[in-house]
Amino acid sequence: MNAPIIDPLQGAFPEVIEEYLEHGVMKCIAFNRRGTLLAAGCSDGSCVIWDFETRGIAKVFRDSESVAAITSICWSKNGHRILVAAADRSLKLWDVLQGEKVARITLPQVLLHARLHPGSSIPHICLVCPLSSTPMLVDLQTSVTTPLPVYLPEKDNGTAPSRNKSTEGPVPFTPTAACFNKTGDLIYAGNPKGEILIIDCKTIQILAIVPIPGNAVIKNIVFSRNGQCLLTNSSDRIIRIYQSLLPSKDGANAISDLRSKVSDQDEVERLKTVGSGCLSLIREFQDLVTKVLWKAPCFSGDGKWVIGGSANKGEHKIYIWDMETGHLVKILEGPKEALIDLAWHPTHPVVVSVSLTGLAYIWAKDYTENWSAFAPDFKELEENEEYVEREDEFDLVPETEKENDSGVNEDEDVDILTVDKDSDFSDSDTSHDEVRYLPAEPSADAPEPKDQLILNPLKIENGSRSVSPLSEEAELNGNLANHDLSPMEDDAGGPPPSKRKRKPSEKVNGYA
Repeated sequence: MNAPIIDPLQGAFPEVIEEYLEHGVMKCIAFNRRGTLLAAGCSDGSCVIWDFETRGIAKVFRDSESVAAITSICWSKNGHRILVAAADRSLKLWDVLQGEKVARITLPQVLLHARLHPGSSIPHICLVCPLSSTPMLVDLQTSVTTPLPVYLPEKDNGTAPSRNKSTEGPVPFTPTAACFNKTGDLIYAGNPKGEILIIDCKTIQILAIVPIPGNAVIKNIVFSRNGQCLLTNSSDRIIRIYQSLLPSKDGANAISDLRSKVSDQDEVERLKTVGSGCLSLIREFQDLVTKVLWKAPCFSGDGKWVIGGSANKGEHKIYIWDMETGHLVKILEGPKEALIDLAWHPTHPVVVSVSLTGLAYIWAKDYTENWSAFAPDFKELEENEEYVEREDEFDLVPETEKENDSGVNEDEDVDILTVDKDSDFSDSDTSHDEVRYLPAEPSADAPEPKDQLILNPLKIENGSRSVSPLSEEAELNGNLANHDLSPMEDDAGGPPPSKRKRKPSEKVNGYA
């Protein structure tokens, strides 16, 4: 079914590549909570922070002890900390304002994902997913690691796993995913048996089990911003959406109440029964024709859309589904470069995708110019119409204005000091010290060659008209340089390594 038939007015999702960001070879990206800053991890071990409104580089973090590629990057809730995982098994916590490294530890395994605890203003607890061992909690202050249970013990004695400072002899494990819920009191983790385990973050005990249809291994687990929906990406190439049936706060207590109502069952069946009261499957998204493997699926900021990138090599496609109807509404096709990461802006219909070449493409909505928006009373006509003026239209004081008195008390004092609560952030009142912007750090431009500017004698003879060096050089070359070309078509003598470039606002084909 075609998207215009489903929604003739279209939706608030991106349509075209607006521009792209370039700084080294970027591997992963993450927005801060407000969407004002974009952090990216690079292949040389550095971490760059872009001011997303000005598209300028605000800070660059470099660790002299590590030059390995960044595998995961995550912001703290208030934006004061950034957690970075690298391919050399290191885990680093950076202070964003000071640009200093707060903590650094080395784990036995390469980390695929790392997430900070969302319930603390100065977090030091994080959840990591190693390459070939079970997910674990890591205390960055004490270097204590706590492996999460992914199977029920043979004899359930109610004891939690022991905490140790080093994991000795990790058990081989199929890579899977885990994440905190919105408040951080529960952990949702996958296991190789195709199950979602709900684990208490304090006691490290399994509270409930939710089986995945087909027992497919879970590759990604992502919560929506409001914490009401859970997304899973499985090895069977299906993206599943679950609705959380637990309250937004005190989820562990709600699960305890469910457990108390279930009896006369063995432990496994009891946990599955409790799990059915925690999550409810509401949507399944897949490509029935090509059976595409999905890369970095996630929700939109408002939770109305779901996106997933194609994992095929040499293909930069982004699929967009409508959560309400379950229909595929758009397929965004980018350059012939593989897609490795995706991020949706928290408040705007903007998506940033990272290609295999290390460029970050910014997808935005293709807005059409509407000049009548500047005159609210102006009406655009498709064809000429006969206009009949009102009897009092050109009077000095029209009677209609007298009748349509708004009744607003113009003498009433206006409060300009009270800051209203942001409707896009339900807990915005608890983040007064949140980092939203960073002062830009200007970088020196590359020195230009002395013989770069060659004056045209024909232009000099034409007299007093001033001509810019760019136009002079362009006329000697026959035409102006096209700055809208794809970055892959730029020559070797191109721009300096850190910059943003505009992309042509050409519409991308949409399929459904």
